[in-house]
Amino acid sequence: MSKTSSRLSKYLIGVALCLVLPACAIVPQSPSSPPSPPSPSAEPMVQKKDQPPSREDNSPRAVASLRLTEQARILLESGKVDDAITTLERAMNVNPSNGQNYYYLAEAWLKKGNPSQAREFNRLAAMYLKDEPGWMNRIKDQQERIRIR
Repeated sequence: MSKTSSRLSKYLIGVALCLVLPACAIVPQSPSSPPSPPSPSAEPMVQKKDQPPSREDNSPRAVASLRLTEQARILLESGKVDDAITTLERAMNVNPSNGQNYYYLAEAWLKKGNPSQAREFNRLAAMYLKDEPGWMNRIKDQQERIRIR
């Protein structure tokens, strides 16, 4: 094989790698507009019968995030705050538009005695759940508890 042929082969392999490798990269998804999560109830994942689910509410990411949020809520209730935060962070990575997740992160940081962290997550919860009156009542109550800390 001549030097020119060898150089050309190496060049073509390099070009092919440059074209193929970036396609393997994981690109983080930025959140679009906030979805309309289910209204709060004794069971946060239960959809109200009179409210049709939106397409985004039924996406695998949204469902997985809500399941993780529910697991974290149970962990919070049982006093396992650090485990709850870890689970809520996973839920946030799965679906950054899950406003319920931010509400429970605020609860967790409030329990850990960190009102500034709680305030930030409460703000995010309010942003994503602004069209949900039941959740907004809970968020306002939470704001008051954060304020008096």
